[in-house]
Amino acid sequence: MKEYYDTRAPEYDDWYLGLGRFAERDRPGWEEELADLVATIEGLEPKRTLDVACGTGFLTRHLRGDVTGLDQSPRMLAIAQERLPSATFVRGDGLELPFPDGSFDRVITGHFYGHLYKDDRLRFLAEARRVANELVVVDASRAHSPVSDEVQERVLDDGSRWTVFKRFFDPGELADELGGGETLFAGHWFVVVRA
Repeated sequence: MKEYYDTRAPEYDDWYLGLGRFAERDRPGWEEELADLVATIEGLEPKRTLDVACGTGFLTRHLRGDVTGLDQSPRMLAIAQERLPSATFVRGDGLELPFPDGSFDRVITGHFYGHLYKDDRLRFLAEARRVANELVVVDASRAHSPVSDEVQERVLDDGSRWTVFKRFFDPGELADELGGGETLFAGHWFVVVRA
C-alpha cells in the first residue's frame, strides 16, 4: 500500500477533480457533493488538528486552525507542503502516530479508514484516541456502492496495477463502529462522521 500511494501521488487529485482516468466516469452529482464535503470540512471549528493520511493535502487545505498533516508517502507530502506552506507535515505511519498523548484536539482522516482491515482499524482508533479527544472520518458512502467492501484492482497512469481493500459506509453504522458519534455529512458519494 505504501508504494502504491507514493506512485499515485502525482495523479491522486485526478480522482477528486474528475481528470485523467476519472474523466469518463459517470458520477452524477459528484462536483456538487464534493463542494458540500469541502463546506463541511471548512465548517469544522478551528482546532489543533492532525490529518492522518493527508495525501496531497486536497482536503487538508480546508481545515482551520493549527494543522499538522501526516502521511507515509514522501511524494504526497511534497505536494501537500507546496499546497499548504504554513502547515506542518510529518512523514509517519497512521497506525503508530509519532506524537505524545493529547497532542491534538482533533484527528481527521479522509479515505484512509476505509482501507483498513479490522486489526488495523482497531490500532488506528486506539492511536487517534490517544492523541486527541475528537475523531472525524471522511470516507466513501455505501449509497453508491453495491457492496460494503471489496478488493479493487487499480491501474495508474504508468500502467502499473495494484490491489487495494476498500470499504463503503452507511453513516450510522460508521458512527456505531467508531464507538458513537454524529453524522456531519451523508451523501451519495461521501460520508463524514465525528466521534
